[in-house]
Amino acid sequence: MESGKQLTGTLTLAVFSAVLGSLQYGYSLGVINAPQKVIEQHYGRSLGVLPEEPLLLSENGTGTEKQEVHPSVVMYWSLSVSIFSIGGVVSSFLVGFVGDLRGRVKGMLMVNVLAVIAGLLMVMAKMWKPHVMVIAGRCVMGFYCEPQDQLAYGTLLQVHLSVGDGFVMKGLSSGLVPMYIGEIAPMAYRGSLGTLHQLAIVTGILLSQVLGLEFLLGNDYYWPLLLGLSGAPAVLQSLLLPLCPESPRYLYIKRGMVEEAKNSLRRLKGEYDPSADLEEMMREKEEVEKEAQVSIAVLVRSSLYRQQLFVALMMHLSQQLSGINAIFYYSTAIFEKAGVTQPVYATIGVGVLNTVFTMVSVALVDRAGRRTLTLIGLGGMCICAVAMTVGLVYLSVYSWMSYVSMSAIFLFVCFFEIGPGPIPWFIVAELFSQGPRPAAIALAGCTNWTSNFIIGMTFPYIEALCGSYVFILFAVLLFGFTVFTYLRVPETKGKTFEEIAAVFKKGKKQTPGTRKTGTETGTGTSTELEQLKSDSQA
Repeated sequence: MESGKQLTGTLTLAVFSAVLGSLQYGYSLGVINAPQKVIEQHYGRSLGVLPEEPLLLSENGTGTEKQEVHPSVVMYWSLSVSIFSIGGVVSSFLVGFVGDLRGRVKGMLMVNVLAVIAGLLMVMAKMWKPHVMVIAGRCVMGFYCEPQDQLAYGTLLQVHLSVGDGFVMKGLSSGLVPMYIGEIAPMAYRGSLGTLHQLAIVTGILLSQVLGLEFLLGNDYYWPLLLGLSGAPAVLQSLLLPLCPESPRYLYIKRGMVEEAKNSLRRLKGEYDPSADLEEMMREKEEVEKEAQVSIAVLVRSSLYRQQLFVALMMHLSQQLSGINAIFYYSTAIFEKAGVTQPVYATIGVGVLNTVFTMVSVALVDRAGRRTLTLIGLGGMCICAVAMTVGLVYLSVYSWMSYVSMSAIFLFVCFFEIGPGPIPWFIVAELFSQGPRPAAIALAGCTNWTSNFIIGMTFPYIEALCGSYVFILFAVLLFGFTVFTYLRVPETKGKTFEEIAAVFKKGKKQTPGTRKTGTETGTGTSTELEQLKSDSQA
C-alpha cells in the first residue's frame, strides 16, 4: 500500500473529532451578535437601569421603539464582546507548551474542561448577575478558543514547517486542532483536510447566527442556552478523542517513540510499510535540531530581524484595524442602523458569504500570490468602507441607500476573506526561519489579539462619537495599510527563506566585501545565526 494515499475510517474519525473544536470556536465567535438587544435588556435590569418587565420585541429581535442604551450597559456589553480576546492574548503563548506536554490528543482533552466550564457559566447567566456570568464565561471560552476566523491557514503551511512551529500564536483549541490535523493527514490529503479547520470555523459562525434567530434561541427566554451551547461540541469531542490515535509526528519527533509512531501510522493509514513516512520525520527532526530557538526578547531587540518583524506586526494590525470584527461583532446593529428591516437575516447572509469566500480564498492563495491578494483585499475593503459611509450618511435622503450599505458590508467581508484574513498568518511564518519563527508568530498573535480587544471594546463608543461616519476611520486606516503593503511587503509565494531575507537586506547598507553572492544565499541560515550571535543588541 502506497504511503500517504490511504484515507481510512480511523483517520476520518480523528479529523472529525478534531474539527469539532474548530466548530466550537466559530460558534463562540458569532453567537454574541444576534441576541444583542435581548441580552442588553437583561443587563439593564440586573444593573437597575431598566424596569423589571421585559420590553416587547419586534420580529427582527429589536425593540418596538428606539431606546437609548444606558452607558453602563454599553460598557458591560462591549466587555462581553471583547473579553473573548483577553483569554486569547494569554493562551497565544501556551499552545506549544500544552501540545508538547501531554500530546495533541490529551492536550485537546485537557482544554475541553475550560469549554465546559465556560458553557456552564453562560447557560446559568440568569441565576445570578447576567453581565458577570456572561463576561466570565466569554473570558474562559476565549482562553479555550481564539477569536480570529482566518487562522486555519497555518494548517496548510504545516506541510513546510516543523512540528510545533507556526502554531504558538493560536488559542489553545484552535491551535491544537490544526496542529493535530496537519500532523496526521497523509501527504495526498493535507491540503483538503487542512481546509476543514477553517470550514468548520465559518460553519460554526453560521450555525450560531441561525440559532440566534428570535423564534429559535435568540429570545428573552432561551438566550442563556444559546450562549451555553458554546460548550456542547467539547462534550462530544471528549467522547470521541479517546478513540483517536496520537500524532505519529509528535511521538517520533518530540518523544522519540519510534514503535509507537509506527503503530499510530498503521492505525491512521491501514497496513502498509511506514518506512518512507518515518524517514521523512527523521529529516524533519534533524532540521528542527539544526537551528537554535530565538527568544521573544532577543527577537524584539535584535536589528537582524527588525524589518521582517515590523512587516509581520503591521500585517496583523491591518487585519484587525480594518474594521472586520466591528462587522462580525456588531453587524446586526449596523444593518439595523442602515435601515434593513430584518437585520438578523442580513447577518446570516454575512455568515453565508464568509463561508463561501473562505473556500474561494483557499483556491486562490497559492495561485495569485500573497502580496497581490492582500493588496486586492485591503483596497477593496477601503472602497467598501467609503461606500458604507455614503450609504449611512444619505440614508435619510434616499431610502435605496440601505441597499448600498448592505451591499458594501457583504463585499467588505468578501474582500477580507480573499486576502487580509488568512494571509497575515502565512506571511509571518514565511518571513522567518526555524529559529525565530515561534517567537515571531507568538508576538504577531499577541498583537492580533490585543488589537481585536481594542476594536471590540471601543467600537460602540467610536460609533456614538462619529455616527454615520464611523467607517471613514477604517477607510483611512485601510488606505494606509494598502500603501504600506505595496511599498514594504514582499511576495513570498514560492520563495525560500533565504530569498525572502535577501529582499529585506537590499535596503541595508553593506560594508565592503559583504556583497551578496549566490553562495551566501545558499548558506543564509548559518550566516543569519552568526550575525545574531555577534549582534550587540541581542
